[in-house]
Amino acid sequence: MPRLIDISLPLRPGMVVWPGDPGMVVERQADMAQGHPLNLTRLCLGSHTGTHLDAPLHFIADGASLDQVPLATLVGPARVVAVAGDSILPEHVAPLAGVQRVLFRTRNSDRWAQATAFQEDYVYLSRPAAQRLVELGVQLVGIDYLSVDRCRGGGATHRTLLGAGVVALEGLDLSGVDPGDYQLICLPLRLLGVEGSPVRAVLVAP
Repeated sequence: MPRLIDISLPLRPGMVVWPGDPGMVVERQADMAQGHPLNLTRLCLGSHTGTHLDAPLHFIADGASLDQVPLATLVGPARVVAVAGDSILPEHVAPLAGVQRVLFRTRNSDRWAQATAFQEDYVYLSRPAAQRLVELGVQLVGIDYLSVDRCRGGGATHRTLLGAGVVALEGLDLSGVDPGDYQLICLPLRLLGVEGSPVRAVLVAP
């Protein structure tokens, strides 16, 4: 059996979300402990809660919605790259020629276990690095915090990636993952006309 590594954040009430996004609500609508014949739960959450995928429509008015992103983009070889420092720069992505899916592991991943509030000083992907990834032909870019852009950055990195049809996989937990090559599976809900969705992201170890 191949070794599967879950790189998704657990979804729960009170989890860290982007400032202004709705928090996650979990409500038991029917409870066997209260005499109901079954258990039934109502979920309420934003489309960018936890580990999630950004389709181009998130920042591009006429961009592809989630259901228009090819499944082949979301399943296949991926490289995990470890980056130290406060941002991901062009020199960090220079060796990625021929890589279609890249996931950046930074110090962000080590914060998830103790995360109780949103951290503004997370490591982000710089716009020049995003532009270089577009030029290299990367199809999917993942990062281990809730945005590829810097906090209060205005969305330049998003627009660079999504404007070129490159999807962003955000909110990863790569704390238990060594740099190297893996197979990635990250399937969102099949939502029509929507710009994003939580995903269950899994790496298959070589």
